[in-house]
Amino acid sequence: MMKIAVLGSGSGGCAVAFDWAQHGHDVYMFDFEEFPANIDAINKKGGITSTGMLEGFADIKYAGHDMKTVADVADLIFAVGPAYSTEPFGKAIKPYLKEGQVVIVSPSSCGGSIVFKNAIGVDLLNDDYIIAETSTLPYAVRVTEPGSINVFLKLKGGLFIAAVPSKYTEKVYNLAKNVYPSLVPVKNILQTTLQNGNPVIHPSVTLLNAALIERTNGNFYFYEEGVTKAVGWLMKAVDEERLEIGKKLGIEIINDPVIGVKQGYMQDANYDKGFSEAKGFKGIKAQSSLDYRYFNEDVGYGLVFMTDLAKHIGVETPIMNSIINIVSVIMDRDYRSTSNRTLKALGLDRYDLDKLKKIL
Repeated sequence: MMKIAVLGSGSGGCAVAFDWAQHGHDVYMFDFEEFPANIDAINKKGGITSTGMLEGFADIKYAGHDMKTVADVADLIFAVGPAYSTEPFGKAIKPYLKEGQVVIVSPSSCGGSIVFKNAIGVDLLNDDYIIAETSTLPYAVRVTEPGSINVFLKLKGGLFIAAVPSKYTEKVYNLAKNVYPSLVPVKNILQTTLQNGNPVIHPSVTLLNAALIERTNGNFYFYEEGVTKAVGWLMKAVDEERLEIGKKLGIEIINDPVIGVKQGYMQDANYDKGFSEAKGFKGIKAQSSLDYRYFNEDVGYGLVFMTDLAKHIGVETPIMNSIINIVSVIMDRDYRSTSNRTLKALGLDRYDLDKLKKIL
């Protein structure tokens, strides 16, 4: 049995906390005071209720806003949230981290482990603290009411993990594999970063359904109704550029429909009906506004990072660049200039292609 700290009380954080508690571990949850709803509900009833693929009630030892309480006891720490939460979590836990503690950023959202290292003020190759990341969240999950979740899916495969430095990947994998039997250790964090499919899927579907989202406030099914053959062609073009980046880095990236089948979301490995008829995506409604993480995170962090990395190593990404340009226009914000997921922001711009392959 381990003591698990979960930073983040959104749907992903609640799923991680529930799953590890159900596996017999003591779980301690933290979130910032501006996000009290789930924390308060979990405190009130003493745990988390889940329906769907994970069912039941799980006791949570602590849920609150005191970072010291969760950090002091933790054998393993999960930072779970959107890309923009990683740096604040790192800065908040910095005073309380102890040498040898292990942190898993889940999901990576493009270089999340590096962002966390920067936030706690240590060098990329520092190994006083072991920082790792997963390629994606291990669940498809939504909060149904404060303190309660519905888990549509727990991944059956296609879940990758890597640490930075990569010599610690096996250690982190061994800590997590019992709860995540589908977990696979991979070459380095560039592989976990590039294997994240959200920047391939979410911006394409959202952009080509922008008018429908605005007109209906998202009152349609994002995948079942939002993905058609034309939408699939755009996702495929983005995905092909992502695979070219991986090839230049010497990393095997699996295309999104194939990984979707491995994970259990999809039954057919194609870009249109594979998504629109996927059992794992069934019933997921669209976002109520364009001002949502499908643009703000998956374009502003994901696609910006991928295009910046591609430019640095000499790979052309005209489709990704076009999406960033168009989304920046319709959202009236410059996603490139405001992103903290550029190579310069991460401290990777000083390394050429060969050096990147070696140090990570």
